[in-house]
Amino acid sequence: MKGPQDIFAQLQGQFGQFVPDMARAAREDFETQARATVMSVLSRLELVTREEFDAQQAVLMKTREKVDALEHRVAALEQKLQEQ
Repeated sequence: MKGPQDIFAQLQGQFGQFVPDMARAAREDFETQARATVMSVLSRLELVTREEFDAQQAVLMKTREKVDALEHRVAALEQKLQEQ
């Protein structure tokens, strides 16, 4: 006849066989959920590639140069109007 100690040891051994499988399944589920969460956050951040950033920076620099040139022209025209 088996005593409570024996039954507990047998249950513990059987449970021990399932723990690695349960832990692996839990880890895989967590990784899947974490990956989905990270991808969701990244998609909302509207990130751009370095190439896109550099292209937009070049456009902004050219635009800034044009604005500066126009400001100088307007100032020169205003100066001429004041002299008349």
